[in-house]
Amino acid sequence: MSDVAEGIGGVIEGALTGRAIEPNHGKSGLDGGEADACRNCGAQPLGSFCQNCGQKTHVHRTLSAIFHDLIHGVLHLDGKFWLTLPLLVFRPGKLTRRYIEGERAKFVSPMAMFLFSVFAMFAVFQMIGLTTPTDLNFDDAAADLRGRAETQVQASEAEIAKLPEGDAQRVRLENDLETANAILARTQSQTVAAGTSAEEDATAGFDLRDLKVNLTGIESLDQGILKKWRDNPGLMLYKLQANGYKFSWLLIPLSIPFVWLVFAWKRRFKAYDHAIFVTYSLSFMSLLFITASLLAMIPDVGGLVALLLVLVPPIHVYKQLRGAYDLSRFSAFWRLMVLSFFIWIVLILFLQALLLIGAF
Repeated sequence: MSDVAEGIGGVIEGALTGRAIEPNHGKSGLDGGEADACRNCGAQPLGSFCQNCGQKTHVHRTLSAIFHDLIHGVLHLDGKFWLTLPLLVFRPGKLTRRYIEGERAKFVSPMAMFLFSVFAMFAVFQMIGLTTPTDLNFDDAAADLRGRAETQVQASEAEIAKLPEGDAQRVRLENDLETANAILARTQSQTVAAGTSAEEDATAGFDLRDLKVNLTGIESLDQGILKKWRDNPGLMLYKLQANGYKFSWLLIPLSIPFVWLVFAWKRRFKAYDHAIFVTYSLSFMSLLFITASLLAMIPDVGGLVALLLVLVPPIHVYKQLRGAYDLSRFSAFWRLMVLSFFIWIVLILFLQALLLIGAF
């Protein structure tokens, strides 16, 4: 229940953040009548909005209006959203190009759409339980493995005593006994608590102390990061998840240089064009992950979800490249192939940034 509440809070946070970036201005049409003078600044309005301060000329004074403003303000579901969403899904290149060329009032801005979709994605993940584990306990894991190995040793020894030498079943059981004894030897002295000696660490088959990292190239800093992961991996995973959506905007500046590289010789496309392209693309991917995670809750649709995640992203990027940059099929295709490789570099850089941020 707490996950659901936290998830709903995440959706509201994202909607309000997006709304703070792009408040509603310039909507046309009367809103129930005109006032003689603006209630806010006293100017004489010429229409449904005051031309001096922007306030509506008609002021609601009903309880239903409060709930309308609450739903509208939190979910940000106005006409611009419903006009932007179909274009983002089915004609992303056209949406990107029209926004770049100056059609702004009728569409939700890329950053507002990005913030809402990212926060909504992590909120849905929270509500359906798709989160990183934070209660890692390596001591319990080692004890469980050791207990199963001891049971296997006792059972194998009892069966071997009943069988004659050279029996095929006995040979198989002797092999199983050897494997179980090896596991038992590796786990019987394992302790993952603070203060475990180096000699004991050498016997641990899955101890985080065996890890080596070269995240920053600065040995003292890398060792400090690794120490925090060793001491409290559950906390570090939680921080990694929390920072994942708090710093998701880092994907935009990390991606822009790589998009610029595939258009470096086309001077008419500027960094701003690439920023709009990247931000709208990331917004769609977030909405796609929301859809896939909700579909995954339906039994026996795992194959469909996997197919959706494999096929839809490249098709969408291809369509957006063609429409936003007016490319031929071949030009869009080879850029898609190069960008598909660059995406992995961006994700690795983003993960490294999250690991570095989480260490402080």
